[in-house]
Amino acid sequence: MTIVPTNGGKKDKKSADAGLSDVVKTEVAHNDVPKPKTNRTQLLSAKETPADLKSDATLRPQTLDEYIGQSRLKTMLTMSIGAAKSRQEALDHVLFYGPPGLGKTTLARVIANEMGARIHMTSGPSLERPRDIIGLVHQLEAGDVLFIDEIHRLSRVAEELLYPAIEDFVIDLTSGKGHATRTMRLPLPKFTLIGATTKAGMISNALRDRFGFVLRLEFYSRDELAKIVARTARLLNVAMTEDAVVAIAGRARGTPRIANRLVRLVRDYGHFQGAETITESIAVAALDSYAVDAFGLDATDRRMLEILIDHYQGGPVGIETIAATLGEDSDTLEDVYEPFLIQAGFIQRTPRGRCATPQAYTHLGRAPINNHLGAGQLGIEFNKE
Repeated sequence: MTIVPTNGGKKDKKSADAGLSDVVKTEVAHNDVPKPKTNRTQLLSAKETPADLKSDATLRPQTLDEYIGQSRLKTMLTMSIGAAKSRQEALDHVLFYGPPGLGKTTLARVIANEMGARIHMTSGPSLERPRDIIGLVHQLEAGDVLFIDEIHRLSRVAEELLYPAIEDFVIDLTSGKGHATRTMRLPLPKFTLIGATTKAGMISNALRDRFGFVLRLEFYSRDELAKIVARTARLLNVAMTEDAVVAIAGRARGTPRIANRLVRLVRDYGHFQGAETITESIAVAALDSYAVDAFGLDATDRRMLEILIDHYQGGPVGIETIAATLGEDSDTLEDVYEPFLIQAGFIQRTPRGRCATPQAYTHLGRAPINNHLGAGQLGIEFNKE
């Protein structure tokens, strides 16, 4: 759990020490959470890496004007924040959901900056015990922002403790045992809860309904990613041509986090080559050296498509069969590789199995099989050439 410290804390030393103890304990608990096993390269993973954390301080936008993309969300948030500030009230609770790397944490920081409020940051797995929640909300002041990442992983006990805090700005405490049990209801200052999740379906309806805004973040267009790449290059003091910016944006898989990561890698490659300005040829050579092609596919992505086309004539074929041929775990294929291939239009998921699309054949330079994709079961025909 991370608390962004600011001046103005009015808590006594004893309470502060107790809160610090809870912070340390919850961090230990969070570190004990087992990490999923995957062989996927970190280069094209949308999950945050230590290198991303180091650069985030300088690359994250601080205001809505600096934030690129998600125009619909920005419009809604601009109106709501302006209305809340004019009434001198806390913003209504917000839930962001969508694939990783699209800017949910950044938007939470931006909201806090726009509201002129402190932000307290933690994650769902670190809030295991009631005292974790109590220690956290005890530090809140009027107008503060509480950000909970991976909110779908909140324990049931922690979630139920949050209900009155979110809805009525009170928290119920129980002390004593047996006949001496007492329940106290302590008031809390009005604050804004911002939740972020990649799995909105795992959030209970009771929790979801308590958010005033439930907003989905979409993948970014190539033009939006080009603006992000250009901004990142400028902040990193990297001279880069427009063609190089477009080349990097096209391989970022619609995700700003990956775009920023590719900019850093291209910068390092250019410095190693002694180039003062990153041109398109240098950017392409750098990304090719990392086995990232023009569509943002890595070696495993392409291997999966090659197996589907060359071994099984484009499908349909079951995921277990593909996993056995590729030598990967089927869960890894479904959770790590397959989502982008489906989203980018290279694979279709059908009741009979996975099928390669015409775009996959074209990308790999294969000649499409006429009336394939399950012997015409999907009603898709290829052009005869």
